Amino acid sequence: MDALLSALADPARWRLVSLLAERPRSVGVLAQLAEARQPQTTKHLQVLERAGVVTSERTGQRRIYALRSAGLRDLAAALNRLADTADQEGGPRATYERYGAGLHAERLAAREQGWADGRTFRFRRSLAGHPDLVWSHLTEADLLARWWTPDDLRVCELVFDARPGGRIVQEYRDAEDADGSDLVAGRAEGVVDDARPGEHLAYRLSPLLPDGGLAFTAHVDLGLTPTGTGTDLDVHWRITDSTVDSADFVAGIEIGFGQSLDKLEAALAGDSHDSRTAEGTHTRNDGIDSRSTK
Repeated sequence: MDALLSALADPARWRLVSLLAERPRSVGVLAQLAEARQPQTTKHLQVLERAGVVTSERTGQRRIYALRSAGLRDLAAALNRLADTADQEGGPRATYERYGAGLHAERLAAREQGWADGRTFRFRRSLAGHPDLVWSHLTEADLLARWWTPDDLRVCELVFDARPGGRIVQEYRDAEDADGSDLVAGRAEGVVDDARPGEHLAYRLSPLLPDGGLAFTAHVDLGLTPTGTGTDLDVHWRITDSTVDSADFVAGIEIGFGQSLDKLEAALAGDSHDSRTAEGTHTRNDGIDSRSTK
């Protein structure tokens, strides 16, 4: 495929392929129609032949070239698969375009300091697991790191001191930046306001601008309610101290935090399943042990 793409990338060779798609032609005729010198045309055709795009036969004094369609069809199929992947409903590109639309609107709105103050967001999730398990995922750094970023990011530094006045630091990179050589994608700093284990968590968190200033302050309030099947999580966001340069951050709140909570939901579902499996195994082992002692 690389040889095929390289061969077709040259405009002169693409012109020859277009001419041969109409019908087989000789080198001389192709050179005339392409308005090129014959030796140059011959070299281009040789490249295309090595790439499997064309084939040739000598007829008398002339060499006739014809197009081979199989390679082009394979390339077309590969390109269609790429397009289908990009166009998948609800996929990453759709999310990117949704963010782009929001970004444009927020940038137009961000004309003065305080432009987004008072803006609120609300998120709700029904989570597997007892409130104590959910609380652990909300406050313990190793568990927080599993979910506390959107899909395309990963936590690279995290401090979460889950007590009133406790310090919060969150730094994140691109999820595929394995060696940390790319620029840091973002950093936020804040403080815990209230922490009642298994019940209520409130904190303030501020994304940092490239110059180190605060983009805005997010007041995040999380309430946990036990249910028959797990825990209902109710999250309220409220913005204060918004700067003109905070539009890019504000535009990503609904999508980004929503994706984070989806990851939290998945992590808790997995942990709860593992816990139930372990309990079942323990129960069966107890039964075996008790029978063996009779």
